[in-house]
Amino acid sequence: MEQITDARQMRGLEIAQNSRIEQIDLNLYKVPAQGGSGTYTVNFGEHEPTCDCPDCQTRGIKCKHQWAVEYFIKLEKGEFENMTTTKVIKITYPQNWPAYNRAQTSEIRMFDNLLKDLVQGIEEPLNEGRGRPSLSLRETLFCVIQKVYSQLSQRRAHTLYKNAQEKQQIGHAPHFNAIGKLLNREDITPILHDLLTLSALPLRSVETHFAIDSSGFRTTQFNEYCRYKHHTRSEHKWVKAHILIGTKTNVVVGAKMTADNTGDSKELTALVKKANENGFRIDELSADKAYASKENYKAIDDLGGVPYIPFRSNMTGKSYSGSTLWKKMYHYFKFNQEEFMQHYHRRSNVETVFHMVKMKFGDKLKSKNRIAQENELLCKFIAHNICVLIQEMYELGL
Repeated sequence: MEQITDARQMRGLEIAQNSRIEQIDLNLYKVPAQGGSGTYTVNFGEHEPTCDCPDCQTRGIKCKHQWAVEYFIKLEKGEFENMTTTKVIKITYPQNWPAYNRAQTSEIRMFDNLLKDLVQGIEEPLNEGRGRPSLSLRETLFCVIQKVYSQLSQRRAHTLYKNAQEKQQIGHAPHFNAIGKLLNREDITPILHDLLTLSALPLRSVETHFAIDSSGFRTTQFNEYCRYKHHTRSEHKWVKAHILIGTKTNVVVGAKMTADNTGDSKELTALVKKANENGFRIDELSADKAYASKENYKAIDDLGGVPYIPFRSNMTGKSYSGSTLWKKMYHYFKFNQEEFMQHYHRRSNVETVFHMVKMKFGDKLKSKNRIAQENELLCKFIAHNICVLIQEMYELGL
């Protein structure tokens, strides 16, 4: 008897049982969207199944629509008699409402003050002394992050810069076009990565358990690939963000942006090593099955941490006979699964972080080119970290 515990697999079963799936070609199926109108196309051919939904395109994993087609085929063949499901119970946590209310009502005022302190360490480029004086880099970056935080357009956000000038948070309000020009500069990217790290450092004393995952952010550009290959509507291009977060406060301690079809597994090692170099002690790291590899287990173990990464169904304790850690964690996963999963489920905090960022700062990137999109996304995570820090100032008394 097959038991279903994976959330995507269960949603796929619900679609197969309750929705009308249509076979449009030999290996092509139209699957209704579960949460609204529209359909997605699943190619269930001889090779790895594919789907044109954002979940499959950005994360590269088996989505609920692929599961739905698989169960649809089983239903058609009558192979669906011994299937049981395990209900997923949503766990809720108490909220410190007085602290939350104080943080929320003080956030806008405190955000600008903390942002001003954050950018003070940026070195100003040397002025050669000819022509018009260059704008202050730290003040322009202050305005860039403030603009991303506000979600206003470049022109409408100019009022914010004027207000910051009146409050003496910056010396000069830059022209609104200067914000877009700065976001398009490639040399700004490493500076923003440094600011992201710096914004997380105040919480390194309370963060020892971490989680990693990725998610896509929509751009204003369109991808013609799906229309030509699957004869469907054109799709937005996506930028994929891989982030490492602390599971206690949801602070982002590291991030990397890649193309939407990039795999997840190979990004883990660099992110955890960088976090360790920045002073974060990694006792545990949770990740989904996409990160299950000998290299990732070793990278976490080398830093003194325990990897809580579930094993895929085709993996065994002998998959990597030379790795003692692999065997140890495999048997822990198989024979102490309830305890293992308690640690693993901290991974859901990554999805919480992505939800927080997308709801508060938008899931769409307004910038047009790749460099500006990456910089804009980094600004979203910096703004998120400042908001987290404000919350923890009231929650933890920092």
